[in-house]
Amino acid sequence: MVDLASAWPTSEQWIRVFTLQDHNTRVVVLGTLLLGIAAGVVGSFTLLRKRALMGDALSHATLPGIGLAFVIAVGLGMGRSLFVLLIGAVVTGAIGVGTVLLLRQQTRLKEDAAMGIVLSVFFGAGVCMLTIVQQMGSGSAAGLEGFIYGKTASMVPQDVWLIAIAGGLSIVACGLLFKELRLLCFDAGYAQAQGWPTLALDVTLMAFVTAVTVVGLQAVGLILVIALLIIPAAAARFWSDRMLPMTLLAGALGGVSGAIGAAVSALAPRLPSGAMIVLVAAAVFGVSMAFGPARGVVPRALRHRNLRRRVEQQHLLRAIYEWHERGGEGVAGGLPVFELVKTRSWSQSRLQRIVRRAERDDLLDFDETGLITLTDFGRDAARRVTRNHRLWEAYLIEHADVAPSHVDRDADAIEHVLDRDMIRRLESLIAPAEDLPSPHPIRTPATAGVVE
Repeated sequence: MVDLASAWPTSEQWIRVFTLQDHNTRVVVLGTLLLGIAAGVVGSFTLLRKRALMGDALSHATLPGIGLAFVIAVGLGMGRSLFVLLIGAVVTGAIGVGTVLLLRQQTRLKEDAAMGIVLSVFFGAGVCMLTIVQQMGSGSAAGLEGFIYGKTASMVPQDVWLIAIAGGLSIVACGLLFKELRLLCFDAGYAQAQGWPTLALDVTLMAFVTAVTVVGLQAVGLILVIALLIIPAAAARFWSDRMLPMTLLAGALGGVSGAIGAAVSALAPRLPSGAMIVLVAAAVFGVSMAFGPARGVVPRALRHRNLRRRVEQQHLLRAIYEWHERGGEGVAGGLPVFELVKTRSWSQSRLQRIVRRAERDDLLDFDETGLITLTDFGRDAARRVTRNHRLWEAYLIEHADVAPSHVDRDADAIEHVLDRDMIRRLESLIAPAEDLPSPHPIRTPATAGVVE
C-alpha cells in the first residue's frame, strides 16, 4: 500500500520546483515552455486550416526516419547522434507531409483518408525499423523508444537551445506571413483567385509544423506532440473570434501547459512528463470550453437565456399593447393577467415569471388583483416593439412576397434582433402606416433588454 502522506510533496519541494532552484528543473520547464508557445502559435493556423491532424500524421511519419538514421549512423561509426536522428525525422516527416499533399491534390481522396494512409504506413515502417535496430549488435533499441513516449526529464541545455531556435524561427516566420496565412486559413479559394501562391503557403505552413513536431519529439514524444499542436489552439478558440488574439492566446496557453505539466512531473517523478503536459493542457481546454467568453458553454447558455427572456418580454409588451388597441382603452388601463393566456401559448406559471421580470425592469405594475398596468417607460417600449414588428411585417409583404397569412410568424422570428440601422432602413423603404404606433426615442436601462 502506498503511503500517500509521504508521497505528497512537501511545501519546501513545491517552493523549490516553482521557483526553479534546481538546474534540471529550469532546463525542463524552460524547454517545455518554449515548445508549448511555438506549438500553440503554429497550431492556430493548422486548426483554422482544418489540418489539425496533419501534425499527427507527420509525427508518426518521423519514426522510420529515426530508425533509419540510427542504422546509418551506427554503420558510419558515429554512434547514437541526436542531430543525425533528428535529420532522419525531418526527412521522413517531410516525405510524409508531401505524400499527404500529393494524394490530396492528385487523387480524389479526402484529406482525412490521405492522412490516415500516411500515418499507418509510415508508423508501420517505423516499427519495422525499430525491430531491426533491436536485432543489431550495437545495443538494443538504444533508447529510441524515448522518441515514441518522450523523455522530458532527460532534456539538456542543447535540447532547449534547439527548441528555442526552431520554435523561435517558426514564430517569427508566422508573424511575417501572418496576413497571407490568415487569408489561406479562412478562404484558400479566394486567395488563389487573387493570385496568392496557396500551394507554397501550404508547404511553408507544413514546414513550420514539421519543425515544431521534430523538436517536440524529445519532450513529449511522437504520440503526444500532436496534443500541443491542437489543444492550446482549440482552447484559445473559445476565448476570441479574432485571429491575432487567438494566436497569441494559443501560444500563451501552450507555454503555460508545458511549464506547469513539467513542474508537476518534477514534483511527482513517477508521473511521465509528456503525459502530465497533455493532461494540464486538457484541463486548460476544459476551463476554456466552459467559460471562454467567445464560444464557451456557460457564456453561450447565458446569452441564449438572456435572448429568450428578451423575446418573451417583447412578446408580452406587444400582447399588452395590442389588447389595449382592440379594446379601444388606450394604454393606460389595467389588463387582467388571464387575458394574456389567450393571446400567447404560455402556461400560468411561465406567464407569472415573465410578468414578474418585466415588473423588476420597471416596464409594468402588477397588483394583487391580477391587473397589469404599463409604466411610462413600459408604454414607450411596447409602442416601439409593436412598431418594429409591423414595420417588418410590411417589409415582408411588400418586398419579400410573403403571404399575409404567414407574415406574423416570420416577423416573430426576426424582429427581436433588429438594430437601429436596420430600423432606419425599413423606415426609409416603407412609409409608416396610420395604424403604426408613432415612433419616439425611449430610454433603455441595462436590465430591460428591449431592442430598439
